[in-house]
Amino acid sequence: MGINNPREFALRILNGYIKKSQSDDREDIFRGCRLDERDRAFVNNLVQGVFRQRLRLDWIIEQLSAFPLKKIDKEVLNVLRIALYQIFFMDRVPESAAVNESVNLVRAARMPRHVISFVNGLLRTACRQRGVLKFPDRERERARYLSVYHSYPLWLADKWIRELGEDNAEALMSAQNDFPGLNIRANSLRISRDALIEIFLHDGINARPLAWSPQGIAVEGHRGRPDALDAFKKGLFQVQDQAAQIASYLLSVRPGDRVLDICAGLGGKSSHLAELMAGRGQVIALDSDKVKLASLAENADRLGINNILPVEGDAGRPLSSLFEYRFKRVILDAPCSGLGVISRHPDIKWNRVKEDIPRLAATQEKFLNSAASVVEKGGKLLYVVCTISREENEGVVEGFLKTNGDFSRVDLRKRAPEWCLDLIDDKGFYRTWPHIHKMDGFFAALFRKDD
Repeated sequence: MGINNPREFALRILNGYIKKSQSDDREDIFRGCRLDERDRAFVNNLVQGVFRQRLRLDWIIEQLSAFPLKKIDKEVLNVLRIALYQIFFMDRVPESAAVNESVNLVRAARMPRHVISFVNGLLRTACRQRGVLKFPDRERERARYLSVYHSYPLWLADKWIRELGEDNAEALMSAQNDFPGLNIRANSLRISRDALIEIFLHDGINARPLAWSPQGIAVEGHRGRPDALDAFKKGLFQVQDQAAQIASYLLSVRPGDRVLDICAGLGGKSSHLAELMAGRGQVIALDSDKVKLASLAENADRLGINNILPVEGDAGRPLSSLFEYRFKRVILDAPCSGLGVISRHPDIKWNRVKEDIPRLAATQEKFLNSAASVVEKGGKLLYVVCTISREENEGVVEGFLKTNGDFSRVDLRKRAPEWCLDLIDDKGFYRTWPHIHKMDGFFAALFRKDD
């Protein structure tokens, strides 16, 4: 690609010239560029930061510009966003560098002289007025204030205030604006957590046990790609957030079980379930995406797991016609709004609309009904979503139980491992919060098919 300027690279990503896949975190968007690891980290900070703070940055631009936002050219707007993010959120970047480098970007793009002057003038004004800029009045416009100040769409700020209260809503927004840490899961088929931590420490990488997951490790201060580490190549760990790790334990699988993982994706839970089964029995990993299934199989091979069978199939269709037998354990990691993982995918803020929530809830209930058809009598079905929307959580559970009289809900307070009981709410659901538990926002409900 030949780009050696990190700000230019970030601008090209934001302008859409370089596609950054959200479906496969392993895609190397830096392939072919001439940036070192430090510059790549800077690019990621800029791009992710603009996504996280876009509404607040646009509010600042509107306060300082004589033109409406919609009249500003997209590329110029992104230059301003990148610069203002550095000025307001990156203490280590001198204001002069943020301004001058941004002016150089529009100059290099051969923008007209009046555009160069506009960018230069607005940014210098922002530096002078950064301490006196005003936001919507908090007392009179609570939702709008939180929306602008923490940079979330107004409908989502309003929803969380109604459901959680203003203080919790603000704490949640703030937590999901933080850059997430790197969480990994030690591959118990090959190494213990303590032994893997020792390897990291020996290699000069800070690592510590996570608070809840027995296999979880927080890796701190590592700037490079985790898949470039020797321990990754040897199959000693899987990248996976703590909330997702814990969910697999709730199914209580045992060696020799036959387990169905519906909407398996890249197989994070499939591989974990296989590990919890000590590599014995079988995990059927079902997904409609061939590319994901191929990556899943490749990853299982890296981890030394040979009891996962990838199967292409549509979870929206009756699964009873796809399988001749029934399963003792079934997990459905349903497609959802992703409102609990905004810290990892801040673009979710701007790619979701209010109308998506009931539409997704209907899809989740459809998938759950399909999953129920392949659970054997006495078997368990675990419903998991990475969202904190009531319609996609309790609402789906209630709808499912109304139409499936042969299923009952299991109170996880009586079923979950003792070490994670603090993550089970007073209704018996598994629920994690970014602002409370310092992990992704997850919800899970366990069902049993009556004998």
